[in-house]
Amino acid sequence: MQLRVVTDQPWDVPADTLVIPIAPEPAFDGALGELDRRAAGEIKALVAFGEFDGKRYTTALAAAGEVSGGRLLAVGLGDPATLDRESVLRVAASAERRLGGRTVRRLAIWITPLADGLGDASAAAELVARGVLEGSYDPRTIYRHDVDSAPPVLDELILIAPGADATELSRAAERGMIIAEGANLARTLSNRASNDVSPAVLADEARAIAERYGLWIDVIEPERATELGMGMFMAVGRGSDNPPRMIVLRSGEAGERDALDRHLAIVGKGVCFDSGGISIKPAAHMDEMKMDKTGACTVIAAIATVARLAPGTPLLAVAPAVENMPGPHSTRPGDIVTALNGKKVDVINTDAEGRLILGDALTYAERLGATHLVDVATLTGAVSRALGHLVTGAFGTPQAFYDEVMVAARKAGERYWQLPLIDDYRRDMDSWYGDLRNSSSAEGSLVKSGLFIKEFVTKPWVHLDIAGTAYYIKSTPFAPKGATGVSHATLVELALAGARAG
Repeated sequence: MQLRVVTDQPWDVPADTLVIPIAPEPAFDGALGELDRRAAGEIKALVAFGEFDGKRYTTALAAAGEVSGGRLLAVGLGDPATLDRESVLRVAASAERRLGGRTVRRLAIWITPLADGLGDASAAAELVARGVLEGSYDPRTIYRHDVDSAPPVLDELILIAPGADATELSRAAERGMIIAEGANLARTLSNRASNDVSPAVLADEARAIAERYGLWIDVIEPERATELGMGMFMAVGRGSDNPPRMIVLRSGEAGERDALDRHLAIVGKGVCFDSGGISIKPAAHMDEMKMDKTGACTVIAAIATVARLAPGTPLLAVAPAVENMPGPHSTRPGDIVTALNGKKVDVINTDAEGRLILGDALTYAERLGATHLVDVATLTGAVSRALGHLVTGAFGTPQAFYDEVMVAARKAGERYWQLPLIDDYRRDMDSWYGDLRNSSSAEGSLVKSGLFIKEFVTKPWVHLDIAGTAYYIKSTPFAPKGATGVSHATLVELALAGARAG
């Protein structure tokens, strides 16, 4: 898709469709009034008739009249006072998705109302370009070729910003498109079926990505993982015929990494299918457990995106990939396993497996020199019950590093909610036979999941529990059913802003 930024008036830009962001109860003066006049009053008629109310993510199509665009698409801006980066991103995605099943080759978007709401034209250009590309994603096309209702594949995206610096906005929009391409890569890997993506296949995909973007890669297979002492990681994958892989990706030169005060590691849970193991899950919704690899897919895509945006940026990505299956060699409830850091873990519930593989992966990342760590995982059902499907739960220590991650999140347009690490709950995880249990009582289970992972880090660390936000179980105005790519942009912004920080 070609990208173009123009500073002409929106009615002077030829396109198949012109997108016009409009707030509730709009005043038809200035440029909006002129657009409506040239469209023979079609926009005002949509509002008067009640077909369009300007609420965020609502859309309506109208004839273009004398406007150069073939059709007009009004998209709800919502209250401009509450407009933020997340909503700008989703407004753009909503516009693209509204055109599903239609033939649109040149799409023009008048970004001035969004830029005015944000107070930052460059940010608006980046987020709109990113939103359109993420909005064009349809997971049905992975396996099907007859999806007539998919959003249109564009030849050209035109961003219209009268009076702006076209060069500056073009750079910002190109950046947004690269981030979107990375998010869509993570979504495709996540959406692919478990019989299509085993741990070995995910490692092969990571090798191809590493070769494409000049990354160093190491794939640790079972024999070596056992020799290293990754007892928790190996315990999860014992029941499957598809052996586990610990995938390690690096960017940046060794000398440059060693000279830094900070070396960031991003670690993602990669359970390619989670049956629960011996503690097997109920049948309902088990098909969704192909999504339990989303964290790993996210960190693999994120390091590739960073390499595209800023080649040579020092960054470490670790993706422990396993299948959690019942079988004759499966780990059983009551088994004691030895973690890479030497702790003895009493496996009470084999369906609390993500924290096991993350623990060894985080320890290994520290051994490779990581000084700051962020892990991303579809870890607990409790987080979705607490926060729903639009907010990611997050833990972190110390607070200063957590705050840095949240600065990156705000720039990325992603929402997180901090959860407490209450040390008094740690005693509930004590084991009679080992150092700790991997599962405890349901009370405070979300907090205890964070406390368990904390046992395996000694450096500044943030845990992002994306179990509620990693995928949608039904479509929204701004995204289809399936993987969302959540946290990808946050990790990218963090790596670019903080990898060289002191």
